Amino acid sequence: MATATLHLPAGAITVDAAFREEVARLSGQPLELCFQCQKCASGCYPTQEGDYTPNEIMRLVQYGARDAVLGSRTIWLCTSCETCGLRCPNGIRIAEVMDTLKQMAAARGIAPAGETGPLFHNLFLSEIRAAGRVHETMLMLKYKLKTGNLFADMKLGWQLFRRGKLPLVPRLKKDPAVRRIFERAGGQE
Repeated sequence: MATATLHLPAGAITVDAAFREEVARLSGQPLELCFQCQKCASGCYPTQEGDYTPNEIMRLVQYGARDAVLGSRTIWLCTSCETCGLRCPNGIRIAEVMDTLKQMAAARGIAPAGETGPLFHNLFLSEIRAAGRVHETMLMLKYKLKTGNLFADMKLGWQLFRRGKLPLVPRLKKDPAVRRIFERAGGQE
């Protein structure tokens, strides 16, 4: 694995050219087409809370800045709403790239300090793997127990419960197709 150091105004970063190819292969997206028009960033709400904008993440991936990207808070804030992909003039589905980066970070146990996104990500995938879909109430209960933040969002939770968005009884039916998807994905869960 060839590495080098890139000196940017924000400081020196270690780059790994294989990282760009790995992300392109896993996401299936033409990363080389991003020319930094910033349309993705202009429609991205989580950008306000992240450490990089989507176009900056794309540029860091193009540089091969593996550590900077996988340690970024931005990848965990992405909700995969697809706004960035719809705005991209080159048809790059940036949400697919962000999902790939989340998977790569999770596989390596990389998580920004204080960020609960990786925990939620793993719990979400565990629910999907176990039952074929998410039982929202159980997912939120597990998340709240693991974070120790049981009473935050109680008002919102009550409103969702009253509207039937957090059912007590799961309406789940195991689907063998989901199990096959996880088997095909192998270790990339």
